[in-house]
Amino acid sequence: MLERLGEALKKATDRISNAIFLDKNLVDTVVRELQRALIEADVNIHFVKEISERLRKVAYDEKIKGIEKKEHLIKTLHDELLGILGENKELKLKEKGQTVMMFVGLYASGKTTTVAKLGNYFQKRGKRVALVGLDVWRPAAKEQLMQLGKQNNLHVFSDLEEKDPIKIWKGNKKNLEKYDLIIVDTAGRHDLDKELVEEIKKLNKEIKPDETILVIPGDIGQAAKNQAEKFSSSLKITGVIISRMDSTAKGGGAISACAETKSGVYFITTGEKINDIEIFNPESFLSRLLGMGDLQALIEKVRSVTDEKSQKKIEENIKEGKLTLDDVIEQVKGMNSLGGFDKLKSMVPGLGSAKIPEGALETQQKKVEKWEHILKSMNKFEKENPEIIKKETSRIGRIAKGAGVNTSDVRSLLKQYDMLQTMVKESSDFDMSNGINPRQLQKLMKKFGKKKMKF
Repeated sequence: MLERLGEALKKATDRISNAIFLDKNLVDTVVRELQRALIEADVNIHFVKEISERLRKVAYDEKIKGIEKKEHLIKTLHDELLGILGENKELKLKEKGQTVMMFVGLYASGKTTTVAKLGNYFQKRGKRVALVGLDVWRPAAKEQLMQLGKQNNLHVFSDLEEKDPIKIWKGNKKNLEKYDLIIVDTAGRHDLDKELVEEIKKLNKEIKPDETILVIPGDIGQAAKNQAEKFSSSLKITGVIISRMDSTAKGGGAISACAETKSGVYFITTGEKINDIEIFNPESFLSRLLGMGDLQALIEKVRSVTDEKSQKKIEENIKEGKLTLDDVIEQVKGMNSLGGFDKLKSMVPGLGSAKIPEGALETQQKKVEKWEHILKSMNKFEKENPEIIKKETSRIGRIAKGAGVNTSDVRSLLKQYDMLQTMVKESSDFDMSNGINPRQLQKLMKKFGKKKMKF
């Protein structure tokens, strides 16, 4: 995501930090590289000019001397970039009672899949979530939402035959009473025409949502400004989710356009999988662009793939210093469902530039499939006490034969278990009773990095 921009920003800050003198040639080089990177990321040219002027003003200020000038210049760059990204805006649910969110957006914005992603996000955090399909215009829109709900254990309410969205809403109101969060998917159009505006206004009046969220695709760049302004003039938009931030360099344009219109960005989506959604925090986002990592985003991603019941079970096993083979499989599957290590490395300080072998994720996924077959070939005692398998090697042959794999595959699973078990024992101070401490997680990741991983 915006990889070239991140590289340019890191290069610029390194140039400034390592410079003995901030002469005109160095300043001009840094500014030129930043201009090129920001324009490639589709940031508004007006913003780019303003940033360039302010950086030059600080660099040529005779009142600031020596190391202070370098620090001041880097801070100015940091503050200007934060200005482009906008203010932090958090999407909060009501502490008591029901929260209702209505999603709006044009065709092909990724609205329906984003509804499912946000529903899954809050369901993993212990909320009772219901999705409501009111898109009666796009062919198979309601069916798509129902399919997404079925795949991810989300409750979906709609009516496949009814063509009036208000009737669908009224017909399901009784079913929705027991849920904490209701997320409503509405129809889109190729443009914000009068018919769409009228329909959205009627729905807004009937539903009375607590949040009206606009979904904008990241690949439209500066055109996001026009969309945000048009929707905001028609009804009260409380926040924005930018979709498809994984597939485009124009994401900088979409983010800066939303900041310019004062439309706060709640979330961004970064892939096709159900867990590819993350809170948009300007400070954290900039930290990752600068290669400084974002441990809080990593923690949120880990929570996104594990429900509360599974989390508690694994926490108890960690506290006891003992994992089962089922835990090992769940942990590796969780990593895969997050998009693999390659997708997460930008969140861990110091690992952003790490090279991951090509095809590593696919290889790991194939291993997991074999390991799941191996587990089915084991009895309950063997799963909970893998040490017995290593002591009695005849068990390895029996398990491999039953799973239809080689004995080396069984040993590979046992090796993965040993590695994770060692990590748990070495990290006995890893207390998760009050949430995951970023420093503890960083310490654990460093220990993990010293282990030799084979893909």
